[in-house]
Amino acid sequence: MGTGSSKDADGGSPGEGREESLDQAGGQLYVSLKMENYKRKGDLIPHVYGSVPLVGSWDSSKALSMERESASMWELSFVVPPNHETLDFKFLLKPKYSNFPCVVEDGPNRVLSRGTLKGESRLAVFRNGDEVHEYKVLIKADRVSPFDLAASWRAYRENLQPSTVRGIPDVSINSVPVAGAENGSSASLELDLEHYVIPAPSTSANSGMVYAANNAENPRFSSADGSGIVSNSYKDGSFSVDRSAKEMEVSIPDPSKVYSSSGLVESKSVGTFSPLQKQDGHRGLFVDRGVGSPRLVKSSSSSTFAFDLKLDTETKNSMPAAAGAVAAAAIADQMLGPKEDRHLAIVLVGLPARGKTFTAVKLTRYLRWLGHDTKHFNVGKYRRLKHGANQCADFFRGDNPEGMEARNEVAALAMDDMTTWMQEGGQVGIFDATNSTRQRRNMLMKMAEGKCKIIFLETICNDGRIIERNIRLKIQQSPDYAEQPDYEAGYQDFKGRLDNYEKVYEPVEEGSYIKMIDMVSGHGGQIQVNNISGYLPGRIVFFLVNTHLTPRPILLTRHGESRDNVRGRIGGDTVLSDAGEIYAKKLANFVEKRLKSEKAASIWTSTLQRTILTASPIVGFPKIQWRALDEINAGVCDGMTYEEIKKNMPEEYDRARKKDKLRYRYPRGESYLDVIQRLEPVIIELERQRAPVVVISHQAVLRALYAYFADRPLKEIPHIEMPLHTIIEIQMGVTGVQEKRYKLMD
Repeated sequence: MGTGSSKDADGGSPGEGREESLDQAGGQLYVSLKMENYKRKGDLIPHVYGSVPLVGSWDSSKALSMERESASMWELSFVVPPNHETLDFKFLLKPKYSNFPCVVEDGPNRVLSRGTLKGESRLAVFRNGDEVHEYKVLIKADRVSPFDLAASWRAYRENLQPSTVRGIPDVSINSVPVAGAENGSSASLELDLEHYVIPAPSTSANSGMVYAANNAENPRFSSADGSGIVSNSYKDGSFSVDRSAKEMEVSIPDPSKVYSSSGLVESKSVGTFSPLQKQDGHRGLFVDRGVGSPRLVKSSSSSTFAFDLKLDTETKNSMPAAAGAVAAAAIADQMLGPKEDRHLAIVLVGLPARGKTFTAVKLTRYLRWLGHDTKHFNVGKYRRLKHGANQCADFFRGDNPEGMEARNEVAALAMDDMTTWMQEGGQVGIFDATNSTRQRRNMLMKMAEGKCKIIFLETICNDGRIIERNIRLKIQQSPDYAEQPDYEAGYQDFKGRLDNYEKVYEPVEEGSYIKMIDMVSGHGGQIQVNNISGYLPGRIVFFLVNTHLTPRPILLTRHGESRDNVRGRIGGDTVLSDAGEIYAKKLANFVEKRLKSEKAASIWTSTLQRTILTASPIVGFPKIQWRALDEINAGVCDGMTYEEIKKNMPEEYDRARKKDKLRYRYPRGESYLDVIQRLEPVIIELERQRAPVVVISHQAVLRALYAYFADRPLKEIPHIEMPLHTIIEIQMGVTGVQEKRYKLMD
């Protein structure tokens, strides 16, 4: 029996026996293993075992079973991170749920290195006593994203014939129920799924039920008029704020003069040139949101780089599509640098009803989840507290000096609160307002000078239907119209407000900026990135490229109860208990009913067999295995009970783990923070999906994923309740995030 190891390095090229490699960034390594002409002999079925990232153990009892693709073809497919240079494995024959008898193929370990199979062995030879059996094996590897896998299966369903996406095999699923896996009475569900709904916790992910701006930071002044706390003046082009004898004077420069920030002047850009960009003095570049392999192209400017995303034939064939995620990863890699010590202000710019607050909320949630101290400052909330919510459209006219003074006043108050918070230790402030004139933006840059770096984030939408939808949502949800009983009157007032902003609107052309152009629909769009560099700005661009407003559900559930759950042991890779098998059937029944009209949905599991077995009764959808979804690595404690840890490692149990469960790392294992870091690609992929996704994973992993959607503080993640046999449905859409829970069994 062989032994093997794996190395961390760049991923490899697709295809058996091919010498060229795939060094392009992005995507997962999709591996397909097939065995031909094997006719089942008793209980023996083909299995595969090997090193990380396939199984992680050469224990044959942990081998992954292959599934019957046809009468004589068996197949196993899985997705691994592309940064694993080698994959050592062997085929073996054994019963599915026991380890005897076990027949391992002859010969050395098979080694898949950088996507290429080393050696020319196309036969698996098995010796069982005096009998020798040979079976042809096919091994393919390619880079692909889960989006491509879903697309491949969708093409199969629509054409009713085998299909491939750029030479990648269709996803291996059971298109008909497996024999013996029928849903019996014990696994059947009521016709009405509402029968299983249970109340969500008070800290659930129901931001969609609350107007997003209401969740922004509260102003530091305590009363509506700010009397006794704040005094303001705005005279002769200057603005001052007096907070408890602390005075700050701000001069607003001439609008015709663009404020130029000092410091970084390097322009990191993506995409193809547009006529606008070819004008003198403009170095912003566009990236089309779509598919393709980014290729680094040096432009005529020594300080400008462009990622060419044109879909020529060479690009299409060189690497599977990864849509925005690949391009964003390349952007982030190019921008990577030392983490900045200075503070960062993301200042939103855009007309009303363009999705600024939606973008601010999502970006705040993402950065908090990554561990960056981030707060959302909404100027509209300041305005309502300072001047009341019932301001008519005339208040927002560009030729209304009193209205202009009042709006600049609350913008300066919010900016002062944000910079004060940064001086107290805050890292990233999201400044949410229209900021539609160069004069306003110059004022903010002047206030931020020496305190934080400003990046403008401009949201531009040219789709009239989306704008109209956003206006109607604004009338229904905004506190500005809470006391307006006549919907049509509110609608006309907001249209008047919008007209006033459009008359004075000046697009961003100064400083560091990111422009999101028609991105909210999720069906195309462009991002313009100018004068951006550094680690955190790179991560922000990475995230923004993948966000959209397409409504879709994400279903989170733990695997069915495993035998280790029954024994109280952590980690491990055991099969399901009897109760777990019943839950797997109930889950399949639930998915069939809940997603019966969703042809493009997909099922994501970890690479551990308890999640794979839980997903096995589900038919009709592609199944994708993510190693990133594996349970937290318990290191030397794997397979132990908490009582055993307490007895044998009291120092670990009583002090280290209880003191800080978030940062506690099991000896030779992982911490919750480690899990969050490896889950970031999963979050990006979930944000990018436009179809439903069912995630079947483990307690610690689901705690971290749920915390992202529910915007829960990092310190709470290890303590979030994640019960067995329960489905958490996260509905993502234009109104935010909403949560619903289903309890299928006790």
